[in-house]
Amino acid sequence: MRLLVFDPFRGAAGDMVTGALLHLGADREATIAAMASVVGEPGISHVDRVGIKGILVKTHATPVRRTFPEIISRVQNAQAPDRAIAMAIRVFERIERAEKEIHGHTDHFHEVGADDAVAEVVGACTAFLSLRVDGCVILPVMLGGGSITGSHGTYPVPAPATLSLLRESDLLVRFGTPEDGELCTPTGAALLSEFSTGHSLRNLACSVAHSGYGAGTKNPPHIPNVLRAMIVESTEDREPDDVDVLETNIDDVSAEILAYTFSRLMDEGAYDVSAIPCTMKKGRPGHLVRVVAASGEGGRFAAMMAEELGTLGIRSVPAVHRFTAERSIREIPVTIQGEERKIRVKCGMLQGRIISLKAEYEDVSAWARDLGIPARTVARITESQAWTSIGKSA
Repeated sequence: MRLLVFDPFRGAAGDMVTGALLHLGADREATIAAMASVVGEPGISHVDRVGIKGILVKTHATPVRRTFPEIISRVQNAQAPDRAIAMAIRVFERIERAEKEIHGHTDHFHEVGADDAVAEVVGACTAFLSLRVDGCVILPVMLGGGSITGSHGTYPVPAPATLSLLRESDLLVRFGTPEDGELCTPTGAALLSEFSTGHSLRNLACSVAHSGYGAGTKNPPHIPNVLRAMIVESTEDREPDDVDVLETNIDDVSAEILAYTFSRLMDEGAYDVSAIPCTMKKGRPGHLVRVVAASGEGGRFAAMMAEELGTLGIRSVPAVHRFTAERSIREIPVTIQGEERKIRVKCGMLQGRIISLKAEYEDVSAWARDLGIPARTVARITESQAWTSIGKSA
């Protein structure tokens, strides 16, 4: 298994994503050609950011604001692989949904509607696909802090479009200080959201095959303004068979605290967290909280549960064997109402035979909104066509 890992410890922008991918060894010629077909040949240079060597990408685009149809037309006419064009369109569809959520319309895109953003997205998608990875893990994204000034005046970081994009995705984030300014742009958030197949390597044993850095335009003196990326390789294709199972009963914790605890446990690498309604002694309503973690990690997660929930007793069953089917994510072409899109489908396999196919929620919900039909209809059609195209041949 070959995974691409982004570590946005100083945020992400379109130029930084493209630079990091090129530094990793993405197809430079194809990426430059794709970007050049939008705004002219970009500048690709090696720079230093506080001792870290990275690649800086400059599109040389002039400021301009375009409508969504104009942007899609430019993307469709780019000299890029069909899959890269389709991916770039999905990126801008994410941005359009964010703009509509904020403004109620998308007469013109604002900071993300310029030709430099179009070139960066097309270039990043071309570079990403050229690496031919099996998945992409996005570590927590640093958003920055303070405020920025845009088309609608001054507003706090993250920008409204960035916040909307991150809310739709499953990316984890961190907030910085006012001195940081904006570290994650809408374009960067949209690209990482599109690439992501997960946000944790958990306990996966792997080796680092390549590393690269995409440089930002600013060069602060005390911290490298770069987006770090890695390609890691592993012979493990699933989570370990042995797990620790932790359980505790609670009846005096608010829903907000419970939700925060769930998020923290998952962020720290728990495989699964659940709460089952139950009736406790004296007829009190409560919840049975169950956590599944890697074998040997039970003590660490029990301490977190005690700290966050205030529970005084946690049952721990170590080294429980569990069955796990093999799994993978595949993109398949799906046609609905005469329109074709590539939709990600999670495949469950047993001894090489596919036993389950489930369409990815983000792809399904986005297309359902565009088509104006129920999400379950899109999911049903997608999974039906997935069984036809890959299920029977597996």
